[in-house]
Amino acid sequence: MSSPPSSDDNLPLRPIPGGYGLPFLGAIFDRYDYYYNQGRDKFFISRIRKFNSTVFRTNMPPGPFVAANPRVVAVLDALSFPVLFDVSKVEKRDVFTGTYMPSTTFTGGHRVCSYLDPSEPRHALLKSFFFHLLASKKDQAIPLLRSHLAEMFQKLDDQIHRKRKAYFNSISDNELFNYVFRLFCGKDPTQTKLGSWAPTYFELWVYPQVAPLGSIGLPWYFFPINVVEDFFLHTVPFPAFLLKWLHRKLYDAVYTSAVEELKEAERMGLSKEDACDNLLFVLGFNTYGGVKIVIPSMMKWVGLAGEGLHRELADEIRSVVKAESGVTLASLDKMPLMKSVVWEVLRIDPPVQFQYGKAKEDIVVRSHDAAFPIKKGEMVFGYQPLVTKDPKVFENAEEFVGHRFVGEGEKLLKYVYWSNGRETEGPTVANKQCAGKDLVVLMLRVTLVELFLRYDTFTVKLGKPLLGPTVTITSLTKATSY
Repeated sequence: MSSPPSSDDNLPLRPIPGGYGLPFLGAIFDRYDYYYNQGRDKFFISRIRKFNSTVFRTNMPPGPFVAANPRVVAVLDALSFPVLFDVSKVEKRDVFTGTYMPSTTFTGGHRVCSYLDPSEPRHALLKSFFFHLLASKKDQAIPLLRSHLAEMFQKLDDQIHRKRKAYFNSISDNELFNYVFRLFCGKDPTQTKLGSWAPTYFELWVYPQVAPLGSIGLPWYFFPINVVEDFFLHTVPFPAFLLKWLHRKLYDAVYTSAVEELKEAERMGLSKEDACDNLLFVLGFNTYGGVKIVIPSMMKWVGLAGEGLHRELADEIRSVVKAESGVTLASLDKMPLMKSVVWEVLRIDPPVQFQYGKAKEDIVVRSHDAAFPIKKGEMVFGYQPLVTKDPKVFENAEEFVGHRFVGEGEKLLKYVYWSNGRETEGPTVANKQCAGKDLVVLMLRVTLVELFLRYDTFTVKLGKPLLGPTVTITSLTKATSY
C-alpha cells in the first residue's frame, strides 16, 4: 500500500502547459491522434511525458462539428482530478457526455438530471425522486437480483455443456436488463410491448447518444475506413428525429409499467412526463449502461486473477453465508476480501471514464508537483482510467490486486472515483455523485457471491472490447463444497 499523498499549499504556481493548435485543424489533428494514430491511453500518456505534467491543455473529441468548443484543461492525477466533484468551483450543466450534448429529442424534449447542475431547481427534485425510488426497493433488491443471477448461471452452464464455452456478455446483458427494469418499474419487460427485444431497443437508443465518443478502433493504416468512420461518428451529429419512434416505444413501456413510481413523482412535484423521461434515462443509460460494462469487467479481472484468488474468495464467501444463514446486506459486509475485489474492479476499470466541468470562477488546481491557474469559463476534463492508476497513490497501480483494499488498504478508497465522487462519500441532492452508487456496488457484490457459491474456479477468454470487455467463459468448475 502506498502512503496517501497530501496536498501542499506551497507548491509552485505554473502556467498550464500544452495548447490547442490552429483553430479547427488543431482539434482535427488531436482527434485523429486520439482515435487512430495513438489510441486513447497513449494520447494522454504521451502528452504527460511531453509536458512533464499531469495537468495540460488539449482538445478533446469529438470536436468540429459535433462540439462547438473542444478545448479543455486535462487533470490526470489523483490530486487534481477531484476538483471536478466540487460544484462550488465547476459547473456541471450539460457536460455529462463532455464537450457536446446529444439532442433532447432523445429524451422527449427534457434535459434529464444527468445534464443538470445542482444549482438548477429541478436537480434536487429529480434526485430526491431517485433516492425515494431506490429506498422503496431496498427489500426487493437482493432477492430479485439472486433470482436473475440464478437464471444467468443456468444459461451459462447450459451453453458450456453444449458448446464448451459461453458468451458471457449476451447472457448477462439480458438478465441484468430484466432485473433493472423489474426493480425500477415493477414489471418484467417481456410483459410490455418491448418483449424479448427490450435490451436491444434500449441499446439502439443509447448508442447514438454516445456515438461521437466511439470508434471501432482500427489502426492508422486503415486510413480510408477511418476517414469514413470519422465523418459519420465524429463530424456529423446523428439526426435524433430518426429515433423518435424508438424513444416513444421505450417511454410508453416505462410509463405503463412504473405506474406507482410515477404517481409518487407527481406527489413530489414533478410532472409524470418529466419523471418518466428521467426514469427511462436512469434505467437505460445510467444503470443498465453502467452494469453492462462493469459486470463483464469484473468477470474479466477475477477470471484472469486465477485459482489462488478464487479459492480465497470461495472460502470467505461460503463460510460467511453459512454463518449468517444467507446472502444479506449484513453478510455481504462481513466479507472483506470480496468487498476489496469489487472496489479494485471499480478502480482499475471504472465504468464512467470521463468527467467534465466548467470553471465557475478563477481557480487553482494542485497536482503532486505544482499548482495551476484555471480561468473562469474554461472546461476542465479528467480521464479516470489514468487517474485511478496514479502510481504516486497506488503501488503496482497497473496490476489487479484483489487484496488492495483489505484492512489498512481501505484508507485508499478515497482515491476510487468511479461514481463521480469519492468511494468514501455518498450522493446527495447537492452534488453530482451517482444516485445509484450503492446499487451498482451491491450488484457487483451479489454477483461475485453467487458466482463462488456455485463454482470453485473459472477461466475466461477476452474478445475485442466494444463499450467494455467482451468475455467468453471457457470453463466453470462446480463447487466441491458448500
